Amino acid sequence: MSTSTNSRRSLESAPAVVGSQQSRSPRKPINWRRTGAWVLVVIAVGVTIAPFYWMLRTALSSNHSLAANAGNLLPADFSWGAFQRVFGLQSPEQAIAEGGSGADINFWLYLRNSIIFATLTTAGQVFFSAMAAYAFSRLRWPGRNKVFAVFLATMMVPPIFTALPNFLMIKNLGLLNTFAGLALPFMFMTPFAIFFLRQFFLSMSREVEEAAMLDGAKHLRIFFQIVIPNAAAPLATLALLTFIGQWNEYFWPLLVGQDENVRVLTVGLGVFKSQSPQGAPDWSGLMAATLVAALPVLILFIAFGKKVVNSIGFSGIK
Repeated sequence: MSTSTNSRRSLESAPAVVGSQQSRSPRKPINWRRTGAWVLVVIAVGVTIAPFYWMLRTALSSNHSLAANAGNLLPADFSWGAFQRVFGLQSPEQAIAEGGSGADINFWLYLRNSIIFATLTTAGQVFFSAMAAYAFSRLRWPGRNKVFAVFLATMMVPPIFTALPNFLMIKNLGLLNTFAGLALPFMFMTPFAIFFLRQFFLSMSREVEEAAMLDGAKHLRIFFQIVIPNAAAPLATLALLTFIGQWNEYFWPLLVGQDENVRVLTVGLGVFKSQSPQGAPDWSGLMAATLVAALPVLILFIAFGKKVVNSIGFSGIK
């Protein structure tokens, strides 16, 4: 009886012993490289987001309290007054009473002008660059690669070098203070856009194109009915990148668009900063206007950022 009891106790205690041995098994070593990579990613994300948070914090603060609470991470004397000034919901007297400069910014007009300018340049640049990329990738003509190499070399020319010739051309054409004058230098092909689309066009199969030629299709029909539909993703990516670049353009609209009717939002923010009747800029209002102006671009990039990365990788740009 005692022997069976002891054996039964040993069987019951066996799983506990096995479990204790498993719990005492050595832990996996820490992957320091992976941990360091995650730390760097977190730091990079924090550095990227910090300016936007500081803009929001300043926009939600009162100008009277900004100087006294310069190091505070939270809004100083929380107020929606800056956004009200941006959207024209405050009179100059109310703005000055809340610490604003009393300056005026025609936000909705400048926003409309920025949309028109960015849309015109994006539509023209994508269309003409697609036609040029088709000629450099799908058509065979003497000296094609040499011409493309020379054209691609223009990417090394700083844009500031072409600002004066373009300004004189627009002035001689009588297009100053017009949307045509703003958009004309950017509406045609650019080296980057042609290179980007050419990489994708080269990867397309020629079988469908040759079959269309056998049926009597010309290059114009092939371009619009075969190439363009198959290149919808790269074209959308190029359109997004171009729109963001033109939305942030400042120097050229400053030269050509001095009239308020064609003044874009980036130039309007600069004018708003310089209009300081009280001697100090309205930092809360300026940050609120900048934040609202950046929202469309941020929304577009968040919505289509993954497609942009995938399209760039598919096009062969590393």
